[in-house]
Amino acid sequence: MTINAQNRLLPDWFARVRTRQTVLPRFQRFEAWGHGNVTQMFNTILRRLPLGAVLILEIGNEEPFISRPIVGAPTNGERITEHLLDGQQRLTALWRGLHNNYEDRTYFLYLKPDEDSGMPYFVDSIGRWKKPGDSETRPFWANDPLQLWSRRMIPLDLCAPGDEANDRYKAWAKIAIPDADEREAIGEIRAKVRETFATFNMPYLSLPVTTSKDTALDVFIKMNTSAAPLSTYDIVVAQVEAAMGQSLHELVGACREACPGIAAYYPPEDLVLYASALLQDKPPTNATYLAKGFGEALLAHWQELLLGVQRTVTFLEEERVFDAKRLPTDVVLPVLTALWARAPQGLDAEGRARTIMRKYLWRAFFSNRYEKSTNSRALSDYLELRAVIASTGAAQPAIFDEAQYPLPHTDELIAARWPTNKDRLGRAILALALHEGGLDLADGSTVSRANLPRREYHHLFPDAHLTRKGVPDSEIYRSLNCALVTWQTNRNISDKEPERYLAERLEGTPLGEAEVRQRLSSHLIPYDEMVADSYTDFLEKRAQLVREKMLKLCDNGIVA
Repeated sequence: MTINAQNRLLPDWFARVRTRQTVLPRFQRFEAWGHGNVTQMFNTILRRLPLGAVLILEIGNEEPFISRPIVGAPTNGERITEHLLDGQQRLTALWRGLHNNYEDRTYFLYLKPDEDSGMPYFVDSIGRWKKPGDSETRPFWANDPLQLWSRRMIPLDLCAPGDEANDRYKAWAKIAIPDADEREAIGEIRAKVRETFATFNMPYLSLPVTTSKDTALDVFIKMNTSAAPLSTYDIVVAQVEAAMGQSLHELVGACREACPGIAAYYPPEDLVLYASALLQDKPPTNATYLAKGFGEALLAHWQELLLGVQRTVTFLEEERVFDAKRLPTDVVLPVLTALWARAPQGLDAEGRARTIMRKYLWRAFFSNRYEKSTNSRALSDYLELRAVIASTGAAQPAIFDEAQYPLPHTDELIAARWPTNKDRLGRAILALALHEGGLDLADGSTVSRANLPRREYHHLFPDAHLTRKGVPDSEIYRSLNCALVTWQTNRNISDKEPERYLAERLEGTPLGEAEVRQRLSSHLIPYDEMVADSYTDFLEKRAQLVREKMLKLCDNGIVA
């Protein structure tokens, strides 16, 4: 195979993009550059420095890959003659910046000295937005030629190659620069910038029409030189589309739409790879993802994978586990997805599967099963749990073995750290408390995904109160001293001792002590020890309550 190196000026690239002769293979990920990357690229061109070569695949009578146009380019045109394999970020930024079709940014030529390069001008951008009811994009001054020129700014699309930009610049300059002499002088500077873009050469390497799909894909993976390197997911996307002609991007997008809640727990792009590996009875590793045939198998079981995602989110919501911030370990997500993908549906068989998965979930939270070797253990647990769900005579999974993976005793629960520290046991305690309902201590509202963002981590024995009593921070910031309450409740309690703020709760509720006790019990919080203001007794009693509840869930899968 011969790779030919050739030159091509920017206007020629634009002509091919405009007529849809140059397109992207659809497996290319979407734009990854931020506006800082785009700005740097334009200033590099103004200094007449190279951007590097791009890579294209010549197309014969039939496209080897499904394609799409560059963002912002026409969707119809002439016969497609080449796929852009590497250089998407550069060519997309050039096209969009010089055609002003970014929705949220506009790029300008600033006729001011550039502190970094010493050039008499430079390119930068401003953010753009609309509010409901706006007919124009804000800030409004950026739409006014006079106000732009008062800031020495010229819209960059007026400096693009081509007669159309030339005509628009002349009309703009008549409004922006009333003085004819100044307008002529500025016109010469703008013409110099325009010439820089018009004569800019972006060379390319060309793979011939005879290049096989596999070879083109291999070259694409190895030669990708973008500022954001390809991830494993990007490579799998390419392999799936090359082999099957289907867009994994679109499938994952459909997954997000069908089950929007999954993004609160785990990136869907990663989840489909991990769970798919398990469904193929393979370890969730890069070696598995990049192996020949993985993409085809993923597509073959896509519908059951999607069902697994939907059922997993429903299951987690039923267990009152609502998001990644409060998830003790995320390894459970792909395992549960693979299990729910093939679990029985309806009646006693589904109920039995749910009980088994509930035991698994809470043992994964409270034991150290996933503190190392997570990939191999995830596969092992999936296979063993799948067998138990399918048959009552199957051997018990290793994660259910108390000798290998013991559950914590009360002293370990007492020592668990504040749950924001990403401490598995600390988060497990908080999750278990929310499992009971997590009623707010003042307004009585049940915790839910909808109101969770409005809840805060609250010290049941306020830190200032314990500090005054000489308790060190290491003992104050413990998971057993934490509850999620509304921000209003948190502010209201402030640094009050428990007896005082519980008395206020008694005054504020018509049902008195019974209702306050219920709200506390929904967090597994002991009422009497709180009222007695005994922090040591409180920790010990709450640890006992947590452990009792933990054992019911982990040993028998019992909800109440």
